[in-house]
Amino acid sequence: MKLTQVKGNTWVIEANQLIPLYKLEGGRCILLDTGLLEEREELEKTLTAAGLTPVGILCSHAHVDHCANNGYLQEKYDAQVALTFPEAGMCSSLLTLKCYFLTLSPERVGRESACMVHEPDLFLPMSDGPFSLCGVPFQIIHSPGHSAGHICTITPDNVCYTADALLSEELLGAKLPYNLSQKMAMDSREKLRGLNCDAFIMAHRGVCSGAEIGGLIDANQALVRRRAGEILDLLDRPMTACQIAEAACVCYQLLTRKPRRSLRFERNVRFFIEYLVDAGQLTETCQNGATYYVPAENS
Repeated sequence: MKLTQVKGNTWVIEANQLIPLYKLEGGRCILLDTGLLEEREELEKTLTAAGLTPVGILCSHAHVDHCANNGYLQEKYDAQVALTFPEAGMCSSLLTLKCYFLTLSPERVGRESACMVHEPDLFLPMSDGPFSLCGVPFQIIHSPGHSAGHICTITPDNVCYTADALLSEELLGAKLPYNLSQKMAMDSREKLRGLNCDAFIMAHRGVCSGAEIGGLIDANQALVRRRAGEILDLLDRPMTACQIAEAACVCYQLLTRKPRRSLRFERNVRFFIEYLVDAGQLTETCQNGATYYVPAENS
């Protein structure tokens, strides 16, 4: 994995996603997220080659590509893990993890994601503001939407790690961008406009200047509205959520033969359905005990 400086002591490890870190004196560092389980060995090799030992983990949220190595690094290096209360609750057991995976069975969640279960050493404050980890003063920006307790973090170099609150330009073609609440995610992105940071790091995967952030936020908001509109246009009759998900997969050519992937597509489509319902663009009806969705203009 490549280790690249962003500004001052703020660096990124270029893994499947960008994993930021903040360098301390004496070869120590604080990781902002820890990546995927399958990246563990390469992550350790990269840190070791750079002469770095993780002493803290300031985790943005409890998703499998952001916290899979938290517990391992916590145990091996005695690194202090900090999470928000909602995210700590999410990764407290296999059953609470199912709330994230939603459509996957409990046994599958256990087989694939048991590495996410761990207990943090510290809880982040519930409001925006300063938070000190290993003596380093960070600024925490609560940004719920992608997940319940998602945060963005500003390092002492005035660099903001947006984690999954914002997609990089590279991913603005995402077919079904995941957000637990599309509306809350959009509201959280608007908070990023006034931060006046020198640089912004998106986990998937890009770095932009403060001057570029406004346009990137606009493009992210437009993507959600565009995908919601496209999904709404698929409803040519009263349809169940599963029927809408199938139509969306055909529309976006997400023609997987693996139930593990199709269940995730179904979950992501459901979040757009909920967004459209809350926006008053879809209404719910019932037939034979099943819920059907109808465009509001046709109801």
